[in-house]
Amino acid sequence: MATVRLEFTPEPAHVRTARLVGVAVARRAGVPDDQLDEVRLAIGEACARAVARHQRVGLRDVVAVAFTDGDRYVVQVWDHAGDEEQITVDVSASLLQAIVKDLQVRPLEGGPGTEVQMAWPVRRASRLGR
Repeated sequence: MATVRLEFTPEPAHVRTARLVGVAVARRAGVPDDQLDEVRLAIGEACARAVARHQRVGLRDVVAVAFTDGDRYVVQVWDHAGDEEQITVDVSASLLQAIVKDLQVRPLEGGPGTEVQMAWPVRRASRLGR
């Protein structure tokens, strides 16, 4: 199992970089080609959500992303926006629910913010051929 971690300032321009890195790791992890567009869209939406949450409260702390390959391809995105930003009325989270089958959006333990965790199956054959 390998993890690629990325941190970036909450600027929309960095979302594209996170999306590109995430899709490259997904390919290497063995996510089927027919799911890469879904992965690309989901990573972009989750990162844009984190950036928007930070910007709404004027927070300059970094947005963190982890891409982990293993039995599944898992993407985690953490923001640190305060509790006044309601998770339940989040349009981006609703969009993510529509495109990602394995999705969790939850408050961060021990501090303000949220974690978005998304996962996709991987092909066994491509992982064995590394």
